[in-house]
Amino acid sequence: MEIMAETSPDTTENRPGGKSIPSISMLGVKVHRIDMATTLEAIRGFIVEDGPHMIVTADASMIAMAQEDDELKSIINSADLVTPDGSGIIKGARILGTPLIERVSGVDISRHLCRLSAEDGFSVFLLGAEPGVAELAAENLTRDYPGMHLAGTHHGYFKPDQDAEIAAKVRDSGAQVLLVAMGIPRQEKLIRARIQEMGVSVAMGVGGSLDVFAGKVKRAPVWFQNHGLEWAYRLAKDRSKISKVAVLPKFLMMVVKERLFGSRK
Repeated sequence: MEIMAETSPDTTENRPGGKSIPSISMLGVKVHRIDMATTLEAIRGFIVEDGPHMIVTADASMIAMAQEDDELKSIINSADLVTPDGSGIIKGARILGTPLIERVSGVDISRHLCRLSAEDGFSVFLLGAEPGVAELAAENLTRDYPGMHLAGTHHGYFKPDQDAEIAAKVRDSGAQVLLVAMGIPRQEKLIRARIQEMGVSVAMGVGGSLDVFAGKVKRAPVWFQNHGLEWAYRLAKDRSKISKVAVLPKFLMMVVKERLFGSRK
């Protein structure tokens, strides 16, 4: 299916099989104009095509970070799919006059992929978080989605000089989908550097999703999510999140400047 935008996007990328995914540019960073349904359709296509394909779930903090990290910016812009993860991205796109369809978060994509694993038969590897968290997340997910194919788990507390060893473990598991919960930009840089060695069809950074699946972190109530206030709920629950939340107004100011004066780079 060809994905077309009602308003003209900045670019339209041709995908294998004749599919196209419109995208916008935000502070020099690509974000696809896509909803959850077409995201899942694209990922299922990636799995059928075989790999490797990299998916990035971009929030305001990632795009702000990419302004000072050229490697991260290059990784995002070379990804097969970049979804708008966060109310800041949605607001920023409106400011630029290139509105996106909806928020497509990593935690929600991950849940859907675990459900589809049971339906389609592909296997999932969970990598990241503190020791024991990935295993607990796997236990909960396989309970929630009977028939989910779990290829394996591993914590995220390993040093960069162990990356090749972990990549080999993922490859040997036979996983087709890899979810990496190690925080930005470590997870994106690990995926880009090792995706060929891992042998997966799809790899995606998912931040703190495994903590959510393990029950260690509670997501904001749906009302907060639907009104773009999940950040406020997280801050109320954990004051240590203030540094990340503080990025949002700075990010929106950068977007306003881009709208008024053009791209900085």
